Amino acid sequence: MLHAFRSLISPELSIVQILPLADRVALVARPKATESCCPSCGCRTRRVHSHYMRRLADLPWQGRVVEIRLHARRFRCPDSQCLRQIFTERLPETVRPRARRTARLGESQLAIGFALGGEPGSRLSHRLAVPVSGDTLLRMIRAVAFEPPEAPRVVGIDDWAWRKGQRYGTIICDLERNRILDLLPDRNADTVASWLERHPGIEVVARDRAGLYADGARRGAPHAMQVADRWHLLQNLGEALRLAVGRHRKAVSAAGKAMIDEMAGNDDASLASAADASTKLDGLRGLRRSQRRELYAEILHLRESGMSPRQIALRIGTSVRTIERWLAAGGEPEHRRPPSRSVLIDPFREYLERCWQEGHRDGSQLWTEIRRRGFEGSKATVYRWTAVRRERSSTALPNSRWRPPSRRNCAWLLSEDPTSLDQQTEQYLRHLYENAPQLSIAGELARRFTTMIRGDESVGLDQWITDAMNSELASLAAGLRRDIDAVRAAITQPWSTSPVEGQINRLKTIKRQMYGRAAYPLLRSRLLAAA
Repeated sequence: MLHAFRSLISPELSIVQILPLADRVALVARPKATESCCPSCGCRTRRVHSHYMRRLADLPWQGRVVEIRLHARRFRCPDSQCLRQIFTERLPETVRPRARRTARLGESQLAIGFALGGEPGSRLSHRLAVPVSGDTLLRMIRAVAFEPPEAPRVVGIDDWAWRKGQRYGTIICDLERNRILDLLPDRNADTVASWLERHPGIEVVARDRAGLYADGARRGAPHAMQVADRWHLLQNLGEALRLAVGRHRKAVSAAGKAMIDEMAGNDDASLASAADASTKLDGLRGLRRSQRRELYAEILHLRESGMSPRQIALRIGTSVRTIERWLAAGGEPEHRRPPSRSVLIDPFREYLERCWQEGHRDGSQLWTEIRRRGFEGSKATVYRWTAVRRERSSTALPNSRWRPPSRRNCAWLLSEDPTSLDQQTEQYLRHLYENAPQLSIAGELARRFTTMIRGDESVGLDQWITDAMNSELASLAAGLRRDIDAVRAAITQPWSTSPVEGQINRLKTIKRQMYGRAAYPLLRSRLLAAA
């Protein structure tokens, strides 16, 4: 046993005795060296002044706590001019001055703290026989000084949310080494500019389309090339298309009706069956649609009276982001429920099937029947079941089940390659372009822009902006013109903020592990340690 401990303990110490206690193993040890070096003047001496006992916590052995009882010494400094005449001997490989734990135990506990934080790390430490409090782990994390990283040449900047929609910070990453450089506590151009000024030598700054990061990079690294992120450019294009489709909502509806009428001419019987199956469900959807329309009219009235989106949100009882989104879209949103299987109706599915086979197919009556048997869902749930059941048992052609796309899906279709669309979608877009020729131009411009962004040639960028200035994408073109250098670099350069998004995902994981109780210094330390 003594031989086993001698092979594990620090080479600066020799074990004198092993004391197996009830709750731990105590090792009595002495320093091997016969002399020591003064920490102030560096003179070496063998003149021992006195002895004292140090108790040090060490790594566990066989699942038991280990305590080192070190017979330490005090020495006299041989230099009479030294300010420190008496000093304690230093054991740098074993323990730091004034510490109560060995260096290797401190490293292990610090790793646990970086991985789990305070209280979770403390619970794990007790299970591993290296007990430490959560507060001590947090103090150890905060005391760590990180070595400055190598001078970065290409950096990516993006924001992250302390609290979504209210408070944001900034993360900066080295794109060449794919590691985090720093975490800033706010989303401010001055803060970004100050950080860039402290790190000269940056040649490329990849960022999203936010104007404050463009301003900060321009002031902090005036000679660096700014590169707009390609994904954000395509996202801006999608938003511009959705706004364009929203401005032509009547044309979208008219195209859907024209498509249904055309299909009705081909198959009147199947269309009538499908229409009958969804009459009541469509009635409920129409009621909710009219409620949203009335709410939007009220929002417009309050906006015209001079109220801000925040004041309108407080008045109506919704979020500020919802008010801003509705006003930007030029109308109320269109809600489309995705097809889903109701869990509430499962216990009554057999009874409903039996009623259906017997010819009882009225949704309201079926709802009343299963309500008596304990059903807690709404009528709309039963109406959806009856509509699906009718569609399944119907002999209608596949095209009778076609539904007009939502405005969001319609905007997505505008940017798709026409050769990849099916026949029904092509017919719908033809009706849409007849009612709104401007959307045809916007779709052609969107496809040109997508091809240009996904390629590596920016020759046609200026011409595209000129063509788009007189179209539904004029606002997007104006924004690209103001940021033309960064947009051109996005097409020709390989850099993007995609690695930064990956680091933000790591940040969110660490932040959620801390249960939202972490202040900025602690979160920054844990994130940089994870990097």
